[in-house]
Amino acid sequence: MKKYIQISLKGLLLIPFFLLTQACDEAVLNEKPLSFLSPDVTLTNNAGFQSAITALHQAVREVAGIDDQNAYWSVYFGTDIGSIGVRDAYLRNYETQLTPTFTGVNHFWDWGYLNLLPRANQIIDYAQRPTAVWSDEKQKNAVIAEARFFRAYAHNMLTNLYGDVVIADKIATGPKVDYQRSPRKQVLEFAKADLDFASQWLPLAEPQPGRIVKNAADHLLTEVNISLGNYDKAIETATSVINSGRNQLMTQRFGTQRTQPGDVYSDLWKDGNQNRSGGNLENIWVIQYEFQTPGGVTVSGNGRNWLRCWGARYFDARDPDNASGMLIVDSLGRGVSWMRPSNHVLYDIWKEDPNDMRNSQYNIRRKWYYNNPASKHFLKEVKYHPNLDTLYHIYPAFRKVEGLSLGGATNGRTWNDWPMMRLAETYLLRAEAYLMKGDKQKAADDLNVVRARAKAKPVAADRVDLDYILDERLRELIVEEPRRLTLSRMGKLVERTKKYNGFATTINTIQPKNALFPIPQKFIDANFGAKIIQNPGY
Repeated sequence: MKKYIQISLKGLLLIPFFLLTQACDEAVLNEKPLSFLSPDVTLTNNAGFQSAITALHQAVREVAGIDDQNAYWSVYFGTDIGSIGVRDAYLRNYETQLTPTFTGVNHFWDWGYLNLLPRANQIIDYAQRPTAVWSDEKQKNAVIAEARFFRAYAHNMLTNLYGDVVIADKIATGPKVDYQRSPRKQVLEFAKADLDFASQWLPLAEPQPGRIVKNAADHLLTEVNISLGNYDKAIETATSVINSGRNQLMTQRFGTQRTQPGDVYSDLWKDGNQNRSGGNLENIWVIQYEFQTPGGVTVSGNGRNWLRCWGARYFDARDPDNASGMLIVDSLGRGVSWMRPSNHVLYDIWKEDPNDMRNSQYNIRRKWYYNNPASKHFLKEVKYHPNLDTLYHIYPAFRKVEGLSLGGATNGRTWNDWPMMRLAETYLLRAEAYLMKGDKQKAADDLNVVRARAKAKPVAADRVDLDYILDERLRELIVEEPRRLTLSRMGKLVERTKKYNGFATTINTIQPKNALFPIPQKFIDANFGAKIIQNPGY
């Protein structure tokens, strides 16, 4: 012990001498890394930019894909499609929950301004620097076009949620604390300019599944033009997509399960059927989730949690004897009942035509059967009884969310790819533009193209209004459509939530101010160089 202390003291005395002698040799501090990952190094040629574009797709995939805290689903909760089934959770009560510190409010703001927009702006900036080497102008502009598409996508989502927002048109090179919100119209015009450029330079066919093409830019441009009141332009861009020959509504059985019981609408959602390689010509833009495939997820825990959100928590259902009636099985997955649809969605919109294909047993699971062999009611149909919670455990479920779960039934996630844009919605957007222009007949014609595929009764022109179109969007796009974005841009959120939500707390607490999200308080506090006015009422 004594010897150890003596050696240690000697070592300590030598340390200052060592530091003093080394400080005199500045060469020791001059490091030469063998490799260094930075935009200045990687964003100099097409290969580097293609790698950076992958991060844009990743950002959109992960805005919902890895969120187990329900934040993404706040664009569904508390709207006309229903409310959260989990007790005492998001947007059951607007007055107490939708505040400037609400998780969902922060989630989308951070995603836009700290994630997708910086990545897009970095690509746009570096692509135009003299250090970037391109084979020709077309190659350069195709890269810029894809980044500008995503920049427009983010700005459109943000302005639909928050109203007036900050236009992020460049990368920040230093601290900035004096941001200003721009009027919604100005934000939309900025997004339109991005999409006009994207439409001009994006390819007609994707170089690989999931990549952005001209039709995707024109589809989003149609929505932005409607928001700006440019109805003729919206009709023009939608028509460009519809008549391009690139996409068509699927009207015949196809894909991996075409020989099994089902219909063509249910085929759209089966594993392996989302991309053109699977025979699907309807989808315009498909987010790639399939595990360990080019462009897909690489971490097995990062699958789609749509099933967790929309799936009923059936495995907790009790039988009439108050015993366990259900078990988790692979064919049903593990829903958590985050999103409990309203009666308007589950029943009312189908009353006019119950035989609508989208209401078939292959698309909505309306019958459940006790599957626990230990139950006296094994294999009997589940019917209402006092021990059964039909807001949480058993209710009709949309089967779009079903699919293969790599982690087994208890995982609750699926790994099939997911359509972000379909030609069916392009028809519905053009119908909306025709209606807003005053041409109800052409609006009805477009609606009837979609309804004909579903073998539903045609709608007469005199019945077409915004509410009819919104109901048709429910029939066609339920689960796919972030409903709050649509209702907010149409100015119908509060009205239709009060009328159709069905949850007393929600409809009694939603107010006109809730047509928009509040601006996140943390942004207002951090932006101390300029005053940010909060949205009215918050």
